[in-house]
Amino acid sequence: MDLTLILIIITVLASIAAFESPRIFDRLLLSPYMIVHRNEWYRVITHGFIHANWAHLLINMFVFYSFGQALTYYLSLSIGNTMIHFLAVYFGGMVFATLTTIVKHRNNYAYRGIGASGAVSAVLFACIFFNPWSKLLFMGIIPVPGIIFAALYLLYCTYMSRNSNDNINHDAHLYGALFGFVYPIVVEPDLLRYFINMLMHPSFN
Repeated sequence: MDLTLILIIITVLASIAAFESPRIFDRLLLSPYMIVHRNEWYRVITHGFIHANWAHLLINMFVFYSFGQALTYYLSLSIGNTMIHFLAVYFGGMVFATLTTIVKHRNNYAYRGIGASGAVSAVLFACIFFNPWSKLLFMGIIPVPGIIFAALYLLYCTYMSRNSNDNINHDAHLYGALFGFVYPIVVEPDLLRYFINMLMHPSFN
């Protein structure tokens, strides 16, 4: 069984457990206050395995499933040590996505965060890095090249982070995405030339 399916199964089981138990839900969620003031740093990981409801869970897992196996393929061709780098993208994105939230809400006892969105955004944007002209659906409707999707997504997340009060952590989407896009260059700087070459020679698929 591949890593994508393993992580999906673990996330689904953890989310179901949290649906059924407010105690589990409260123990695993992202609480910047508890992290900073009580050193409960495990929450930067555990919050990514629980979700608010079935819709939240299914959307995240659908996107992850759609791009997780593609990322495995790209990593196997370009970097090697596929399992290590796949996990680094997923969990690195999950952790990096929380940093601004922890700083911003470190003294806000009421703040709560949940979901794998940061990790999933990292996987999605790593795939865009490796294949920037592949078609994606912006807002789930409009087909656009991946690199255009990436620009629109980052602009949307930046705007919503500054102006929204919809209880969605847009910072997590934003910083998780940035992590996934930059990670391949950090571990293999020559991939920057690969990306520029791909960008300069569009191949729509």
